Amino acid sequence: MAKTDSACASLDKRPREVAAMFDGVAKRYDLTNTVISLGQDRYWRRAVHRAVAPRPGERILDLAAGTGISTADLAKSGAWCLAADFSKGMLAAGSFREVPMVAADATALPFADDSFDAVTISYGLRNISDTDAALREMLRVTKPGGRLLVCEFSTPIVPVFRTVYMEYLMRALPRVARTVSSHPDAYIYLAESIRSWPNQRRLAARIAESGWSSVRWRNLSFGIAAMHRAYKLG
Repeated sequence: MAKTDSACASLDKRPREVAAMFDGVAKRYDLTNTVISLGQDRYWRRAVHRAVAPRPGERILDLAAGTGISTADLAKSGAWCLAADFSKGMLAAGSFREVPMVAADATALPFADDSFDAVTISYGLRNISDTDAALREMLRVTKPGGRLLVCEFSTPIVPVFRTVYMEYLMRALPRVARTVSSHPDAYIYLAESIRSWPNQRRLAARIAESGWSSVRWRNLSFGIAAMHRAYKLG
């Protein structure tokens, strides 16, 4: 896809372009997500919390955390939760939240081996230039026996619904974004990145090939999104 705006990245996913794009949408990012998902983002966030099952005293890394809304939710459990994102604009937009935040590249995480009990990433894996390198880095910083939770847009499982959803994604989503987003052109990239993303089974295979074990997934909202869970063997 050709770039159409300075705030719109390409599907080559050059890190500086993608970071700049998210800097541009940071101001109204959480509101836009709620509107374009028809409120499903809140349901998906609750599902992620239950699947991660954070416990007091655990160390949890929330990657592609954006404004830290998911990190703050996980931290309510009593676990120590760190928000990491490569968009400094997104982190700045969420600086009012009382969780630690750090700018970090998911393909070269600034953490020691075996640092976290769990790593989670929601709606961010598809924006990383090297998905497999990021999955390997997540494995490296996870403690033996620790867990991974990837929540990402996916492929609806009902054919008729899939057709309607793709129509919404490519035509209606950018139009809706124009009414609420600070940089609506960025949602052209977001729609295309969702359409080009691997389905549930193919993503599970990539997670396993990166070294994770016991990979399973669960569909959310008929497959609009899917949660993939995996573990690091000791």
